[in-house]
Amino acid sequence: MNHHLVLRVIAKFLLPFILVFALYVQWHGDYGPGGGFQAGVIFAVGFILYALVFGVEAVKKLIPVRATVGLMSAGVLIYAGTGIASLILGYDFLDYSGFGSDPVHGQEWGILIVELGVGIAVAGAMVAIFTAFASRAPEIEDKDW
Repeated sequence: MNHHLVLRVIAKFLLPFILVFALYVQWHGDYGPGGGFQAGVIFAVGFILYALVFGVEAVKKLIPVRATVGLMSAGVLIYAGTGIASLILGYDFLDYSGFGSDPVHGQEWGILIVELGVGIAVAGAMVAIFTAFASRAPEIEDKDW
């Protein structure tokens, strides 16, 4: 796969745009279609594209297995921590009313934080699942094309 120069150049060109689009979907999720799950999947797709073009080992160097586990854990902790913070503030679990100067702003801040946690967890999980399966798959040689 070393001689697929055009494929490698196009993949390196597209990767930043994919990641920026994932951030757009993440932060625009309150006002339109999107949110944490969709953004997490799009973010992971950028790294999956990188793995398909440059190999799974190249992605494992960028995001080691321990980092994917850390991303999944951090995402769940952000989500659960938001619920616990609302309990500490005297509201129901995941009732974000106390996070802002008024309940409307509190709801906006709370959902942004929760969606961030979901996006981080989903991105970590998708990359971890892909690398786990792809690491066990037999390598496709160029003669098989």
